[in-house]
Amino acid sequence: MALNLLPKGTGRRRAIEKVAELRRDLSLALSQMHAAGDEIALLQQDLAEARGMQAEAEEIVVQQQATVDELTTERDYWRDEALALKARFGPHLAAEANANRIDVPPMIRPIDGPEDQATGPIDVRPLWDAHGIQPVTDPGQVS
Repeated sequence: MALNLLPKGTGRRRAIEKVAELRRDLSLALSQMHAAGDEIALLQQDLAEARGMQAEAEEIVVQQQATVDELTTERDYWRDEALALKARFGPHLAAEANANRIDVPPMIRPIDGPEDQATGPIDVRPLWDAHGIQPVTDPGQVS
């Protein structure tokens, strides 16, 4: 009785199965590689679009910064111009305001109504003085 230690399918049949398995693996690997290539192409396209949008945004930022600089220069010019005119015409404006001033007499409150009548002085003495009572110094004494 001979013991066969090798599994069945040895030799030529085993080699054919291995080649078929390797071809299936190769086919799967190629399809995965093509899918990865497509994914890479899509990612590269997205990257190109993002870079384009970034370039547009940077261009807008540069334009806005130029506008800010221009407006800052214009604001500084007009501020300096206003200060120069204020220094030049300030005394003239003050003299004209003094020459054409409107004097208003001091306010006098009308007291025609009864609610506006003056009241008498308020008595702020202690109650015992106001009523002619002497304060009690002995708690047991009743007046």
